[in-house]
Amino acid sequence: MQKVIMKYNLKGKKVAILVAQGFEQSELEQPLQALKRAGARADIVSPEPDSVRSWQDDALGDLFAVDVPLHKAREQDYDALLLPGGVMNPDRLRTFPEAVNFVRAFFEVGKPVAAICHGPQLLIDADVVRGRTLTSYPSLKTDLVNAGAHWVDEEVVVDEGLVTSRTPDDLPAFNDKLIEEIGEGVHEGQHA
Repeated sequence: MQKVIMKYNLKGKKVAILVAQGFEQSELEQPLQALKRAGARADIVSPEPDSVRSWQDDALGDLFAVDVPLHKAREQDYDALLLPGGVMNPDRLRTFPEAVNFVRAFFEVGKPVAAICHGPQLLIDADVVRGRTLTSYPSLKTDLVNAGAHWVDEEVVVDEGLVTSRTPDDLPAFNDKLIEEIGEGVHEGQHA
């Protein structure tokens, strides 16, 4: 991972991490550490007002402070978007039109988006997976295929600025590609 981080200096880049209650803790913490090592700044964006609780292993995890409430978050303030998984998290986010619109806005302007585990579930509601190749937690395969995606069972998949992975076991590869895609900037093939 150090090789990729050294290749891409993300100083001055800002990443939104969109989460609701029940996000997978490692899928926020490990990418956040990789982003910071590469020089980026990241904000936790959430519909929750002050703090948001993670899920870790088989129980509730730690509380994390919300940096920017969802209703105040704007795509133009960020260079990329990170969508951690966890079963409860994307299911809750899908119920907020502001969250769906926030996600779609990154695709509309070609900015990198990275989603892991159950995170791609939110991409279905944002209507941004048709014709795209991606991966996810295996239980989402049928939903993604029905939404028009080409689903593959791989550690990490990159499709024109869209980075996806399956599980926390894939985090090292996911983090490498997250840093790389942010370092490359806007992708013309990234679209809603």
